[in-house]
Amino acid sequence: MRSTFTTYLRLVLALFISVLAINANGQQIEQFSQFDEQMYILNPGVAGTTDYFEAKGVNRSQWTGVTDAPRTFAMSLQAPLKNPHLGLGGFLMTDNVGPTRRTSLQFSWTYQLFLNDDLKLGLGVSAGLLQFTIDGSKITLVDEGDPALFSEMNSQTVFDAKFGAYLHKDNWYAGFSLPQLLQNQVQLFESTSSDLSKLEDHYLIMGGYTHELNNQFKVQANALAKFVSPVSPALDANIKAYYQNKVNVGVGYRHQDALIFMAGYEYREAISIGFSYDMTTSALKNYSNGTYEVMVGFRFNQ
Repeated sequence: MRSTFTTYLRLVLALFISVLAINANGQQIEQFSQFDEQMYILNPGVAGTTDYFEAKGVNRSQWTGVTDAPRTFAMSLQAPLKNPHLGLGGFLMTDNVGPTRRTSLQFSWTYQLFLNDDLKLGLGVSAGLLQFTIDGSKITLVDEGDPALFSEMNSQTVFDAKFGAYLHKDNWYAGFSLPQLLQNQVQLFESTSSDLSKLEDHYLIMGGYTHELNNQFKVQANALAKFVSPVSPALDANIKAYYQNKVNVGVGYRHQDALIFMAGYEYREAISIGFSYDMTTSALKNYSNGTYEVMVGFRFNQ
């Protein structure tokens, strides 16, 4: 009887680990409400497509009020090289859900094609390490004497890679990316079923358009579609209004999950801050106080 319970628990833990970065729509990968500000993390083809170095940090507390809800922190840096066709970048990110943690470190290289005077295509690939960790000391069982209770940290590190393409002009962009290209298995326990611990391949499609109303105001619309089998496609969309390229406010919507409110400020084209609040619209609204996300960015001249 105890052996059966132990096996069952391990399968449940394996499933929990395989989706520890899960969001409301069943995605395994990271989720950002201000996704237009984290485009490089989502798509390595973005690296080097600007004429400045850019560093960003973001902290996301999801579903506040829910015990052991997801928390995400990420830092990224992307920059062009002296060769206008080349760009480099890297990011470090960690997702925490209850007793589990997923940490990703990747570096990217991008080659940019000049299709004409103002239309460019960035093709990028990133690769690095992905570590999954579970802290057994944070797990409480009804039967505390069961040997399935782990009291130590258990982790596994696998190699991971991502490909992205980013087509852009001055006032619009479109792209796609393929995270978790290698679809590695994550097996922290010998009895783990490989069907429960596979890193599924994802498909991301993104796009945005900026319309200048006059020399003071402009409006920007962004959309991000996420596909992974077997769950339904997920769509994020937002629209922002900018004043003098300094102050911005916006609203967004995540399909069957949240209504999002955003605000940001940029100081002398060097320092930017952004804040967003997700008002949950799914059944979680009865338990969650919403999601908070804070972003800070720095730009450096060539």
